[in-house]
Amino acid sequence: MAVSKKRDDKAVKAFKAPRNLGKPSNDNPKWLLPVALTALALGPTWIVVYYVSKANYPIPGIGDWNLAVGFVFMAAGMVLLTRWK
Repeated sequence: MAVSKKRDDKAVKAFKAPRNLGKPSNDNPKWLLPVALTALALGPTWIVVYYVSKANYPIPGIGDWNLAVGFVFMAAGMVLLTRWK
C-alpha cells in the first residue's frame, strides 16, 4: 500500500475572516438621499405643471421637451437611489 507523505504544518495556515465582515458600513454621503428624493419629487411636479399650464410653464420655449426634462429628473433620482445603502 502507498504511504502518504506528511504535510508540512508551517505551509498550511488557517483562514482568518476579516474583522468587519458582518458589520454594515454606512458609506452614504449626506447629500445623497435629499438630492435623490428632491429629483424624484421635481420630475412629476415639472410634468404636472407643464400639463396644467397648457405648455406655458415651466419653460415655454422648449415645448414638449419639458416632458423629457421631467423624466430626466425622475431617472436621475432613481439612479441616485441605486447607490443608497
